[in-house]
Amino acid sequence: MEWSPDSYRRFPARHQPEYSSEKRYRESILRLADHPPIVFPGEVDSLKTHIAKAGAGASFLLQGGDCVELFADCRDDPITNKFKILLQMSVVLTYAARRPVVRIGRIAGQYFKPRSQTTERTAAGPMPVYRGDGINGIEATSESRANDPGRLERAYFHAAATLNYIRAMISGGFADLHNPYNWNLHDIEHTARWAEYRAIVEHITDAVSFMESFGGARGERLGDIDFFTSHEALHLGYEAALTRRLDEGGGWYNLGAHMLWIGERTRKVDEAHVEYARGIENPIGVKIGPGAEAERIVELATRLNPRNEPGKLVFITRLGADRVQRELPGLLDAVRRCGSSVVWSCDPMHGNTHTTADGIKTRRFDSVLRELEETFSVHERSGGRLSGVHFELTGENVTECTGGSLDLRETDLSRNYRSYCDPRLNYAQSMEMSFLISHYVRTSQA
Repeated sequence: MEWSPDSYRRFPARHQPEYSSEKRYRESILRLADHPPIVFPGEVDSLKTHIAKAGAGASFLLQGGDCVELFADCRDDPITNKFKILLQMSVVLTYAARRPVVRIGRIAGQYFKPRSQTTERTAAGPMPVYRGDGINGIEATSESRANDPGRLERAYFHAAATLNYIRAMISGGFADLHNPYNWNLHDIEHTARWAEYRAIVEHITDAVSFMESFGGARGERLGDIDFFTSHEALHLGYEAALTRRLDEGGGWYNLGAHMLWIGERTRKVDEAHVEYARGIENPIGVKIGPGAEAERIVELATRLNPRNEPGKLVFITRLGADRVQRELPGLLDAVRRCGSSVVWSCDPMHGNTHTTADGIKTRRFDSVLRELEETFSVHERSGGRLSGVHFELTGENVTECTGGSLDLRETDLSRNYRSYCDPRLNYAQSMEMSFLISHYVRTSQA
């Protein structure tokens, strides 16, 4: 069947907002299609090459950021903190693996979220559920929660502004490795493993100094890094409007992000999200949750990567710590037997979410770590490799996940619980996670 950016319309589409004015929606889409790209096709191709190298064991993928971005957080401090935590985690993992780490932010476009329910209870009574700033507002009022097509253009401009600031930080030297003690590690300085963590940071500093003293690293190059953006391809009208063809007969690129992923709830092979994703040149991630059938996963691999192109397709498992050993081996075996070129990553967050007795959604640090450990182990036993990790995290000192070096308890969650959707690892928990999994990253690349 011939593909076009709008061919998804022939298929059932889940989690798409309904607008009261189709005319206003179409006008917003047409204006979006006339805006300049946010990213460049050559950057998309570069990321695909990096992902292919990760699949071959020559690098490692670190993907992370907010569960959903807020327009209000399109400011210097929140953007800086998100970029900073990914940069610092990547340095720890690079040191451990002795190979490059590919940084992919859940940033500059993550303004849409699928929701299981259409309404929720609020203090003001039942309201339409919040679907992300690209669709409606977080405030619990009828006006705010109405789906507004004008928000699509606001999402575009906030994404462009966010990425523009990140590019400026990189070109301005923010990523310079000379000053790792600018890292905010104070919260984990009193933990039992602090001496181990401090030794890693000191070794990184010594390695930089050693390379420079022998001319092996130019100072001005130590802050020159690659950084890529990603978001869930959920709102298909928005994604199609940002899809462009390089030239007649050339490939189609989504130029709203370098990488897109399809969620667990929208990955059916005969539905609209897969139809849209199969036709673009961008690397595509697919979230795979518990109960996934091996046959359906093989169909997805064939559908989304018909040319069997290395670096095109990333399967991101999110099974839950208790189900990895039972479910992952069969998925790996099925994909290996069909010969599909797939890069494997792990999202240890979503499968380990639970709700407290007080109704607060949270995740346990130990469960997140255990899913990663189990996943690394299963890949190693299968003769393959886990090539990346995918976290929901923030550079802020929020209290949304329990455990970690701060030993947060459920009674601590209300101190600074700021997420409007899913709980995130905070700065200290994210840094500790990078230290703890550095051993597995190193051995997985051997």
